[in-house]
Amino acid sequence: MTDASATAARRPGEQELTALGLGAPALDPADASPHAFPDGGRWRTEIPSCEGPEALAVVLDEAARLDVPVHRISQGSGVWMLTDAEITEMVDASTAHDVELCLFTGPRGTWDTGGSVRSDSRGAGLRARGHDAVAGCVEDAVRATELGVRCLLVADEGVLWTLHRARTTGLIAADTTLKVSALIGPVNPASYAVFERLGADSVNVPSDLTLDHLTEIRRVSGAPMDMYIEAPDDLGGYVRMYEVAELIRRGAPLYLKFGLSKAPGIYPYGHHLRELTLATARERVRRGRLALDLLARHGAAGDMAPLGSRLPGPLHRFPTGA
Repeated sequence: MTDASATAARRPGEQELTALGLGAPALDPADASPHAFPDGGRWRTEIPSCEGPEALAVVLDEAARLDVPVHRISQGSGVWMLTDAEITEMVDASTAHDVELCLFTGPRGTWDTGGSVRSDSRGAGLRARGHDAVAGCVEDAVRATELGVRCLLVADEGVLWTLHRARTTGLIAADTTLKVSALIGPVNPASYAVFERLGADSVNVPSDLTLDHLTEIRRVSGAPMDMYIEAPDDLGGYVRMYEVAELIRRGAPLYLKFGLSKAPGIYPYGHHLRELTLATARERVRRGRLALDLLARHGAAGDMAPLGSRLPGPLHRFPTGA
């Protein structure tokens, strides 16, 4: 159960427009999500595209300077683009700041030799092509979890199901959480529910879903949702800061992801992209500050989950037996 203040309608400029006779129709309280994180919080934060220890240090320093609470940071280039020493350094820094570290798993179709992803239809996109690509993702997962990583980013339904089975059988740590990439994110409630049942602990939906779409999803699934409040250009470049309070009301439990439009791509990261990566990491945190300021002005900042919280709560799964 969530209290009335957590699900109250809040919209920017509402009082002023009403005074001018331009008030919007009342929102339906039934549109509010009935779900929350296990601790009762309705939103958490995530800083994406944190591509190594140096970028992580920049994010943590800037977050402290701007007073931006960070629940999770995620990396997009992949486990295989980091040395053991770099992963260990990121694990240690994240642990010291009580922030969840999420690393991307394995080979992906967009970097593979297959031509379909370069066709007009984009083929299978990021999905793992063939047995060896799945095996590479599993290898990444085993290596990362052995080094202390407890959140893995996946971009393939088969990889998701395989890693879910791996944690239920003890091949990787049982408390590992699995996060679905925005690049295969579901766009309807039926597919969202399937991702939950395949093992997803949070699901990144595309940033162009409407508020009604979020309500539809929340009527069938309480699995945590991730959404770019500002999306990178290759995901549409949408900027939805003024909708943050309503996105939470409709989509909770929700990770607010602070991406960056009008910025060049940095995957796969290397030191040739160092200055760009550090500058954009710093700006993502600033974008987070702007969104949080809006939340405070709209009276919606009080529903944040406690810092350090990371688990999704009970979720529905397909049976893992043969």
